[in-house]
Amino acid sequence: MSPQKPTNSEFFSLDIGGMTCASCVSRVEKALSKIPGVEAATVNLATEQARVRIKRGSSNLAEIIALVKKTGYEAKESSVRGSLDQKSVKSFWAADGLGRVVLSFLLSAPLFLPMLFMPFGIHWSLSGWWQLALATPVQLILGWRFYVAGYKSLMAGAGNMDLLVALGTSAAFGLSLYTLLTSSHAHELYFEGSAVIICMVLLGKWLEARAKQQTSEAIRALQKLWPEHAKVLNADCDLKSNTGVSDDQYRDLPLDQVLPGDRVFILPGERIPVDGVIMLGASHVDESLLTGESEPVKKLAESKVIGGALNGEGSLIVAAQAVGVESVLSKIINLVEEAQTQKAPIQKLVDQVSAIFVPSVMILALMTGIGNWLYLDSISIAILRAVSVLVIACPCALGLTTPAAIMAGTGIAARFGILIKDPQVLELAHKLNIVAFDKTGTLTIGKPRMLALLPFDHSSADVDQILATAAGLQLGSEHPLAKALLDAAKEKGVAPIASSLSKGLPGIGIEGVPSTGSFMGQTLRLQSVASLEGSSQHNLILQKAQTCFEQGHTVSVLMNLGGNDGETSTPIAVIAFGDELKPNAKSAVDALHALQIRTVLLSGDNLSAATRVGKAIGIDEVFAQIMPGNKAEIIQRLQTGSGGQRQFVAMIGDGVNDAPALAVADVGMAMSTGTDVAMQAAGITLMRGDPTLVADAIDISKKTWDKIRQNLFWAFAFNTIGIPLAALGYLSPMLAGSAMALSSFCVLSNALLLKRWSPQHA
Repeated sequence: MSPQKPTNSEFFSLDIGGMTCASCVSRVEKALSKIPGVEAATVNLATEQARVRIKRGSSNLAEIIALVKKTGYEAKESSVRGSLDQKSVKSFWAADGLGRVVLSFLLSAPLFLPMLFMPFGIHWSLSGWWQLALATPVQLILGWRFYVAGYKSLMAGAGNMDLLVALGTSAAFGLSLYTLLTSSHAHELYFEGSAVIICMVLLGKWLEARAKQQTSEAIRALQKLWPEHAKVLNADCDLKSNTGVSDDQYRDLPLDQVLPGDRVFILPGERIPVDGVIMLGASHVDESLLTGESEPVKKLAESKVIGGALNGEGSLIVAAQAVGVESVLSKIINLVEEAQTQKAPIQKLVDQVSAIFVPSVMILALMTGIGNWLYLDSISIAILRAVSVLVIACPCALGLTTPAAIMAGTGIAARFGILIKDPQVLELAHKLNIVAFDKTGTLTIGKPRMLALLPFDHSSADVDQILATAAGLQLGSEHPLAKALLDAAKEKGVAPIASSLSKGLPGIGIEGVPSTGSFMGQTLRLQSVASLEGSSQHNLILQKAQTCFEQGHTVSVLMNLGGNDGETSTPIAVIAFGDELKPNAKSAVDALHALQIRTVLLSGDNLSAATRVGKAIGIDEVFAQIMPGNKAEIIQRLQTGSGGQRQFVAMIGDGVNDAPALAVADVGMAMSTGTDVAMQAAGITLMRGDPTLVADAIDISKKTWDKIRQNLFWAFAFNTIGIPLAALGYLSPMLAGSAMALSSFCVLSNALLLKRWSPQHA
């Protein structure tokens, strides 16, 4: 579940430069947490971003950036349109660029290649002074970044990977230089060791940078959906019945200058620049990168379109409703970026280990050097073994285990229309025992039709008058039943009667006072049958609606609450609605059963209607005639379990009334076809109104969690095995450097295997 964000807080997102390992992350987080007013701070090594929540007015962005720089790292505010796209273009000679890797290997090759010929009886090597000439630029120019970062970490009172590399290579380089100046024995020089260590670390950093870019491909693909410009029609452009627009009737404006209400002209094959409603035209629109829907969707006049989608064969005129940061595309990117920056709870273990890791390794390396010196009576061997310990213990792989898997998993999920915004669900999804569904809009199409209107007293008003009054109560409402009433009135040519003093009653219905007609001045309420349970009219209403209940219809009641005194309350009519099941509702339930997950239906409908739906699709248990607040209570009851054993429950919904249950559930999933409130309360948003995505969301969550555990195991195992081998002399500094780079590459490669995932149940 995703808690609501406090309204008295400010959020800052920063790009952090110079981090190399988990210790860097820990140090930046510790520094940020000391800022007065900071409520939470999280730093992600893979995305190189920090997110800070701070009490409004306590500190500003400039102060936060200054503190990060004082800690020894670069910091700047993340750009609005996504920093990942900017980070993806790096210089060939950047700190983790390919140029430095190539140059370091070219300089080091004459140092280590002679070692490859020794097994064949060829003993040849450069003179000591030539070795010094080649190793010095590698050590002091290409490796200078390690000295700078290591010095900053020392000044900040902590250590990091750069400090370990700087100490290890300096020891090997210094020992070789001392030997060269005091002895003529070239075979006792270890310039190749220090040079190759730097080569391998630089190679590892380049491989990490490439892998990070690949894990962020989903976000960059979404960012590229934004067109640079939009064709905005002139205010005096009069459009009647076609979309034939000449060049002088529109202006080509930068996207950030487009405002809600502007009319935007879109040609065939162009990206739609804004969220809006089609005014004129018809086309098929490809929304696959936004919703995961593989087939283009037919769009007609009054259809909604999403910015970033690809227009098909027809020209469109769209009335802009949301642009920039308010658009669906921007919100999707923000959700995914937020998920990739946050930490799964298991990351706390990694942070705790990293906080003491570097100091512990330095002590262990010192003990290794002293122990080997005393035991072997050789200062050179002792230093080399201590160097090996320092190098192989670099905690790069440990720091990348969790963020790399989260980035890859959430990225590929987003590509198929599954937005995981709360990493906690990754840790809970594999434990799920029960999935609870809301009915309307989740398992059904969510577009009910009015099937019957049954007045209680024909003499009070005719059916059209009642329909006009009931439809008038719903003017301006977005509720599916409200749209059904308004559509029914439109089909019959009945004009809705506007009401005054209208107000929504959560979980009950809506009420108002008609301005004209037979019920003028009376307070009327359109409400559910369940909300009338216990009233004197309940049995009468049940009798009237019995046939509707038997047919599985949803039933509402139009009540007259009387005049100003409100003392009398009489039913006016029963109104029955019908909603079709989604074609893939049954396959969605079957997919969950295949995962050994029990299914539950929660509905405010009568028992007959809810049971009928449950049987049709194979739901295990049905809860009917429940109020919105009761949904959350039922979720809590399901979590307790009948035998007292803790059950893990997911809630799937789409409406405002589902928000409490979505928040209470262990994993909340909201349909994007529903309300913003539901999506805010849920940890996962399903971008299509397709219930089969539920099983797919659980599947990708489980696989991402598996990758996190695998990466943590191999990272810990690598150090557990490698450090003793280095201390005992079984790993030379060169092999230790190679193994360290290989471990980081393996962790990232394992995470990238998630990119091969695809939905199994769609």
